[in-house]
Amino acid sequence: MMLKKIPAALAIAALASFAGSALAQVKVGVIASATGPTALVGIPQKNTVPLLPTKVGDLTVEYISLDDASDSTASVTAVKKLISEQNVDAIIGPSGSPNAMGTIQFVAEAGVPMLAPVGTAAVVLPMTEQKKWVFKTTQNDDIIAKALVDHMTKAGVKTIGLIGTADPYGENWAKVMAGLTEKAGIKIVASEKFQRSDSSVTGQALKILGAKPDAVLVTAPGGPSVLPQTTLFDMGYKGQMYQTHGAALPDFLKLGGKKVEGTILAASLMLVLPEMPDSNPSKKVASEYIAAYEKLHGNKPATFGANVYDAGLLLQQAIPTAAKKAKPGTKEFRAALRDALEQTKELVATQGVYTMTPEDHSGFDERGREMITVKNGNWALLK
Repeated sequence: MMLKKIPAALAIAALASFAGSALAQVKVGVIASATGPTALVGIPQKNTVPLLPTKVGDLTVEYISLDDASDSTASVTAVKKLISEQNVDAIIGPSGSPNAMGTIQFVAEAGVPMLAPVGTAAVVLPMTEQKKWVFKTTQNDDIIAKALVDHMTKAGVKTIGLIGTADPYGENWAKVMAGLTEKAGIKIVASEKFQRSDSSVTGQALKILGAKPDAVLVTAPGGPSVLPQTTLFDMGYKGQMYQTHGAALPDFLKLGGKKVEGTILAASLMLVLPEMPDSNPSKKVASEYIAAYEKLHGNKPATFGANVYDAGLLLQQAIPTAAKKAKPGTKEFRAALRDALEQTKELVATQGVYTMTPEDHSGFDERGREMITVKNGNWALLK
């Protein structure tokens, strides 16, 4: 039933997208999961599109926004539509890790750079001929995971349980944690999976509880990050709960309430911006983005929206370089745009500072993460 509705949804979204195409010279497609299980991630991303730069130098930029309804098949349909019908120069999206993984082949075949605001590092690692067309506007899992494991070590954690989504996001986190915890002398005593659309994880939580880990790490993005933690809370689990940057959204606090108090995660500075020193290079950019988003939508954005905003900043810097080599709308321009993105150096954005290389298409270092906790129902810098 959902699949039958998708083409209509895509068409409606396309008609509702940015006006003024007659003047546009650069075309950028945006695919966000504004509906479906990943909507808490996709909505702030879709809402960020009006804040992206519409003029870069002498070039105007048109954004064509589509909703894939959190469906991986629809993501592929949207990519093909943007390439074949709109002749886009770049694509921002999709929102979900499995959605992005399924589209890599098609953007590579068409030679269209894609800036994926997704969690899993598998979209850019290990680097391949196809993945050289993909750039990632979130921190790679290992940067976030290392901060968490370092905290676990200092806190005396000896055993942990993992519960994550049965998709590239959860799978890559399981892989990264296996390596880091082994080096740290921490034993993984339980590892469970669930689907993003699941309404119950009771069976998995019972297995975690039975293994009696010192701590539990939930590896899930957006809304699905809440359910495992609240289920374990209801079952009486008293150990330390950790989350990935996938839980860095206001709805995690709203949906989890007191049951997520004391949670520890590593994520971008956006969650604790008032506590950050003015000397932090990203504070000014993040503050400007949040203020603009609040003015337009009346509420604060989740960090997922900022991942799309950063994609706009990366394109804003790369487009003039590409325009010196070719005309927008041509394969030569798209190739030059890819090359220019790969040459990004020390670009200050909302999530950290980007420096891309042929081997690293995420470009973050430790300036892209902060240790954060949930205190009195709010995010707080972990001290």
